[in-house]
Amino acid sequence: VGIPDSNLRFRQHLNNEMAHYACDCWDAECKTTYGWVEIVGCADRSCFDLNAHAKATSTKLVAQQKLDTPITREITEVTLNKAAVGKAFKKQAGQVTEAIHNMSDEDKLKMQEQLESDTYKLVCGDDSYEITPGMVAKVARVSKTEHVREFVPSVVEPSFGIGRILYCVLECNFKVRENDEKRTWLDLPALIAPTKCSVLPLSSCEDFQPFVETLSAQLRKLGIPCKVDDSSGSIGRRYTRTDEIGIPFGITVDFDTLKFQTVTVRDRNTCTQIRVPVSETADLINKLCTAQMTWTDAKGKYPEFTSQETV
Repeated sequence: VGIPDSNLRFRQHLNNEMAHYACDCWDAECKTTYGWVEIVGCADRSCFDLNAHAKATSTKLVAQQKLDTPITREITEVTLNKAAVGKAFKKQAGQVTEAIHNMSDEDKLKMQEQLESDTYKLVCGDDSYEITPGMVAKVARVSKTEHVREFVPSVVEPSFGIGRILYCVLECNFKVRENDEKRTWLDLPALIAPTKCSVLPLSSCEDFQPFVETLSAQLRKLGIPCKVDDSSGSIGRRYTRTDEIGIPFGITVDFDTLKFQTVTVRDRNTCTQIRVPVSETADLINKLCTAQMTWTDAKGKYPEFTSQETV
């Protein structure tokens, strides 16, 4: 989009500026006259959102993947005495039960070992509960065959600041002609320029009009946005106007067009021109705008224009 690599960087957020929902975050930044400006933020939200919804709604929010080959693994399973747990913890019984089932195998075995001679302190967030031997009926290693893998999907959230991006594109592409500060131009790459080509009759000569109409129709047929400027200003002034709004290429219909069926094609960046047959002009502009051909390639194929032969 015309922003130099030296004006772009990725910056990782420090821990003290990280959003509460993100486990990592990077900003794409562009260097402007205002300094480094964030234009894209990429936050690794992990599974924060689904876990939060699952906790709030007591609903299992997981994705499932069918396994081609079933997997058998050993797990530690805890069987609780529901009556004893319910009597001891009442409204918190469900929370305690879920916390025990979600413990790692290592913690379940550690709890079993402690319950053989003492009670076990179960920590759930800011709360803690005392688990007694009578609340646990059995802790055993069992084999479990899985045909489906369940997982909570993670999310990477990119956030684009469209207004900032457009500003950076415009600032980085704003140029001034060498030795002429009054002549400014917008160096938008042809791929993103809103208008790709201008069609300019050299003067108000009526004989130019059929060529202007034919060329603009051929460009539109190829999906190339073009602008016809048949105002009374000089051709140089009209070139300057098209340069200021970032039009990459300009076609000029002149008196040689009437005699030789050729037009000039002008490159905005270098201000150089070549002479091209009318029948090949639309295809040439299409190739230039879609990066199938460079301006250097075009200058090698067609003669450079310096002045009209017909006056």
